[in-house]
Amino acid sequence: MKILRQFAFILALTLLGDLIKKFFNLPLPGSVIGMLILFLLLSFKVVKVESLKEISSFLLDHLAFFFVPGGVGLMAYMGVLKDNWLAICIISLITTILVFFITGTSIQFLRKRRGN
Repeated sequence: MKILRQFAFILALTLLGDLIKKFFNLPLPGSVIGMLILFLLLSFKVVKVESLKEISSFLLDHLAFFFVPGGVGLMAYMGVLKDNWLAICIISLITTILVFFITGTSIQFLRKRRGN
């Protein structure tokens, strides 16, 4: 029963994010707004991490399952992917390198700042 309450809480934040998106006509998806609300609640210790531990573990354990709809959706655009595969590969490679570089630089900056 505890895991259902935790899931209902996360679902409620997602629905709240959807309502905020529609009310303020924001360009962000409601689920992202819901995640930002959850982040703020956790950051300001309004919600304790332990109170969402079980559902978080469950969702992370079954994370691969959530990629299935996206993979199936890509199959619908196979013609577009086939026509632009080289550009997609180049962009993917460049963005991967950028993410590695920016993450590494950020970590080095934070370690110097904290004196580690």
